[in-house]
Amino acid sequence: MAKILIVDDSITSRKILKNILIENGHEVIGEAINGEDAISKFKELNPDIVTMDITMPVMDGLEALKKIMEINNSAKVVMVTAAGQKTKIVDAVKYGAVEFLTKPFESEQIIGIINKIQ
Repeated sequence: MAKILIVDDSITSRKILKNILIENGHEVIGEAINGEDAISKFKELNPDIVTMDITMPVMDGLEALKKIMEINNSAKVVMVTAAGQKTKIVDAVKYGAVEFLTKPFESEQIIGIINKIQ
């Protein structure tokens, strides 16, 4: 099972995602509240997969994705998007994202993506 870092400024979103992942046998090895925090925890924890919210304060998910890909160009980053962020999805693919999750979360979608890329 995958070791996962969850990045989201919403405590509720992190909790929902964490519960779904743990219930399905994955290990959540860390949580980050913004892009800067994500980069620091990525270096420290070396997760198999990162789930990255796009819209966050301090540093957004796209900027953090770019920096994580500079650190490890084979990192597996799944972008978490709200409806209506199509242009940001295109940018995220350009920067190296491997997949996308859309809020609100659906357990089957999340686990399907994680199992596919791990």
